Amino acid sequence: MAAWPVELHGRTGAGQDVLLDPLRRRDRRDWMRVRSLNREWLGPWEATAPESDPRPVSFGGLVRHYNREGRAGRMMPFTIRTEGRIVGQVVLFGISWGSLLSASAGYWIDRSVAGRGIVPLALALAGDHALGPMGLHRLEVNIRPENANSLAVVRKLAFRDEGQRAAYLHIDGQWRDHRTFALTVEDLAGQTLVERLHTNHTSHIGDTPPHVPEGPAHGT
Repeated sequence: MAAWPVELHGRTGAGQDVLLDPLRRRDRRDWMRVRSLNREWLGPWEATAPESDPRPVSFGGLVRHYNREGRAGRMMPFTIRTEGRIVGQVVLFGISWGSLLSASAGYWIDRSVAGRGIVPLALALAGDHALGPMGLHRLEVNIRPENANSLAVVRKLAFRDEGQRAAYLHIDGQWRDHRTFALTVEDLAGQTLVERLHTNHTSHIGDTPPHVPEGPAHGT
């Protein structure tokens, strides 16, 4: 079983320090600020509940949910921080053990720091943790076909395109098609994702606008 909580550190190609760590109760003001400022920015890409009246989740309930799922090994809900403030999330979810050893990843970023390579680095750090210390074999990301900038994130990390899934996820009020991108331990051939990121310069877009495959920011 994977350990939780976990902290991961990295630095972008421009030299900006990035920290992945758990969301904590004391983060309430910072969290509410960044989510409020980015409501319209994130809205078209946010997962939504198909039920007509989903129950709201309090901030305290969200923190408890993340910690419970993290300790149970079902989720790695990382907060992305730069310069001491929350700027986004990268979440490993749908973690499967046994003969599958797989997880999916989702992410979002504050518009004010988009385009600085923070999301590709955050996904690389989380992916290296998943395929390294956690002992998983496969990592996948599901992205709406029209989300060009989110597609650039997986291109930077050379994820394999596995094709399109029809009506895969409920996003912004409708069931939306998604493309699935994945990689396995064998695909990396001994290289880390962070190393791959720093040597792959095929795209300079990479983290705007973001995509949240499972809506973990809402605690759904």
